[in-house]
Amino acid sequence: MITLFGQTYAWNDPEVLLLGGVALALLGLLLLILRSVSRSATAAEPLMREIGWLSSRLQQIGDGQQQLAGGLHHVSEAQAVSQTAMLQVMEQRLAEVQRNMTEALHGTSTRTARSLGELQTRLETIDKAQANIEKLSGNVLSLQDILSNKQTRGAFGEIQLHDIVQKALPKDAYAMQATLSNGKRADCLIHLPNPPGPIVIDAKFPLEAYEAIRRADTPRGATEAAQAMRTAVRTHIRAIAEKYILEGETADGALMFLPSEAVYAELHANFPDLVREGFAAKVWIVSPTTCMATLNTMRAVLKDARMREQAGAIRKELSLLYSDVERLGMRVENLDRHFGQAVKDIEEIKISSDKAGKRARRLDNFDFEELAPDLAPTDPAKVIGAAE
Repeated sequence: MITLFGQTYAWNDPEVLLLGGVALALLGLLLLILRSVSRSATAAEPLMREIGWLSSRLQQIGDGQQQLAGGLHHVSEAQAVSQTAMLQVMEQRLAEVQRNMTEALHGTSTRTARSLGELQTRLETIDKAQANIEKLSGNVLSLQDILSNKQTRGAFGEIQLHDIVQKALPKDAYAMQATLSNGKRADCLIHLPNPPGPIVIDAKFPLEAYEAIRRADTPRGATEAAQAMRTAVRTHIRAIAEKYILEGETADGALMFLPSEAVYAELHANFPDLVREGFAAKVWIVSPTTCMATLNTMRAVLKDARMREQAGAIRKELSLLYSDVERLGMRVENLDRHFGQAVKDIEEIKISSDKAGKRARRLDNFDFEELAPDLAPTDPAKVIGAAE
């Protein structure tokens, strides 16, 4: 590259080549002029001036070419240095980019591995949940099979009743499957004191009638289902009143346990006449929740009755406790008296100790003159007191 008059040109640029051609033409013209000088000496003077001017111009052009060559060499060196520096910078940037890409790829692979691990854990959790759901669905189907049969449904209600009673009452307060004097077997007999006396709880589950009410989609179907519910519940109330309310043996009432809160709510919401019939027959309908509350009340009654039974023993124990308290008071008084005598003895011992200490100091200092007045009294009591 070459810079002329503020413009940069390449070596093979047409303008640079034209400039070289002009220089060569000027040199040829100079040679022609030198040849014509020999012909005319008079005309040679101005020609010589022109030749001198041309020579100076040629000299300037040669100097410019040398400067141009030096500038081009400097430019080429600077360009080489710049290219080297640029290559170094590009290599550094490429190394940095490669390092950043390596770190990014490593971080991405680490996060991907962690995400895959978390995904695996979640898939395992989903598999466990799916297994639990399948197990639960199997249990639901088993429960449906149980509830579809009257005998198994009755056993289900008895088991639920036993679980509630076992949690609410002590073991000696009830009996499951107790046989009464009429030969009837009660699901549960609570041993309450008189009054009211032992009370029977019998489990009933009118599921078919309730499901018919839920499935009814026409007024006629709803009416028929309601009638079936009334018939079923009324039959259970009458059977409990006849079998488990025995004068002189049980309480004058009994409980009908419904192992379903939904059936219990349906009766109280839409069949209040059945609830009133139960009250009239002294058969009280309870659900798992209300049965637990009723049993807690019975437990309080049992506790109160047992406390009354133990009232005599409690009074005897209180009498003995009172005697023990009196005896303790007498012993405390004796101990206080002994403590008073001990305190008095300690005070007298301190007085004797102080007197003995004073006499020992006098003997140590040879104060015999001070001892003489102490020996002066002839009264034996005084001599003994002084000795003390």
